[in-house]
Amino acid sequence: MSDRLQISEEEIRRCLDEESLPEWIRHQRWYASKSRAVAGIEIVETTTLTEEPLLLLALVQTRFATGTHELYQLPLTLRPAAATPEDGAIAFTDHWVAYDALAAPDRLGAVLRRMDQEAEIDASEGHFSFHHTDAVVPSDDASARLIGVEQSNSSVVFDERLVLKVFRKLEPGVNPELEVLRFLTYRGFANIAPLHGWYEYEGQALATTLGIVQSYLPDAVGGWELALDEIVSRPDSFLERLGSLGAVTAHMHNVLASDATDPAFSPEEPSSEALSLLTATIDEDIERIFTRLPDDERLAPIAGRGQDVRERLAARAQAGTPGRVIRTHGDYHLGQTLHTPREWVIIDFEGEPARPLPERRLKRSPLRDVAGMLRSFAYVTSAVEILRGTPAPEGFEEQARERFLEEYLTGVDLTLLPAGSAQITNLLSIFELEKAIYELRYELDHRPDWISIPVAGITRLLDAE
Repeated sequence: MSDRLQISEEEIRRCLDEESLPEWIRHQRWYASKSRAVAGIEIVETTTLTEEPLLLLALVQTRFATGTHELYQLPLTLRPAAATPEDGAIAFTDHWVAYDALAAPDRLGAVLRRMDQEAEIDASEGHFSFHHTDAVVPSDDASARLIGVEQSNSSVVFDERLVLKVFRKLEPGVNPELEVLRFLTYRGFANIAPLHGWYEYEGQALATTLGIVQSYLPDAVGGWELALDEIVSRPDSFLERLGSLGAVTAHMHNVLASDATDPAFSPEEPSSEALSLLTATIDEDIERIFTRLPDDERLAPIAGRGQDVRERLAARAQAGTPGRVIRTHGDYHLGQTLHTPREWVIIDFEGEPARPLPERRLKRSPLRDVAGMLRSFAYVTSAVEILRGTPAPEGFEEQARERFLEEYLTGVDLTLLPAGSAQITNLLSIFELEKAIYELRYELDHRPDWISIPVAGITRLLDAE
């Protein structure tokens, strides 16, 4: 039986705008404002990609009592009401059921076919456009499976060859995932899953990236998982891998800084107050967090030392120079890497999902990425005992830092960094402190059993000469 039911887009909007959609959306992992009272919700734009089987792209706006709003992407499909209900069902009538199309991932193949056609589709308030860098059309009998629902996106793998990432929470402007991945793909940077296509929406109120397609790497293992497996069983081998990761990171930064003609990517000299503005923000976080530290013996190494931390930060800022700023990864740690049998692959160029899109597109010192990875080494060195029950070899974190930094500093264009090893170390310590303060806040709020990790990081930076 065909599931193409005689129902208009307007009828779909009317049904979903009532009670079912608000109730459904607030339970989704990618919905950002679960704790806020919704004043209203509506489908503000739709377009039909295919009629049989039906695939509808909807842009859904949630409004809050404060007058603000958020925009989400919701791919929709229909099934006859007689069909057995499945995960993803949003609304029911006597005749049909509306589903999140990610619950029927094969239907998202229509998005890839539209990319292959480079389609332009007019809608009521704007238009949807689809693009490709090379052929992305899946076979008619392509396998499709949902592989993850993250904080801000959902992903589907086709034929174990391509992965479609659907951005759920939408913001005005080009998503840095598309922007950076496209830049690196066109310049032949090998240590990524290359971009094959993307789709976007442009209307009177905004232009936004809706999703991307890139290569899927079925033989890759996550960098974090690899670290947990090898730190104890093959520590020397993993240290060699981290040296390779340092070299790959340097090459990534060199490529991102390679086009002086592209305003979005050309390296820049930061403003004279850039470092003081950064440290002022960190200083505020330090004051806020240290004034509310609970009475916990695991916090003893830093308890009552908030002023010491602030003074050490101020001294480093006064003595420091920022180096040049470029486009960077923006949220760099072992969890943003894969390792194939051949090499490291860097993934997820979206930046920190909790930060506004304009902030995620800012140019920053490449050492901020480096600091994120160094803090990741601290985490995984402790996590291997917490999660696997076996401590890491003594001194492993320091060895990991040294191996990574040695290869990074050998390979990176040193004109991007402050002049001299002392200034590099100084700026790196500022970024590491920024990360450790963020980690402390996160662990206090969400995972108190892990607070000793950022405490050790802050103590290390306090005690450094």
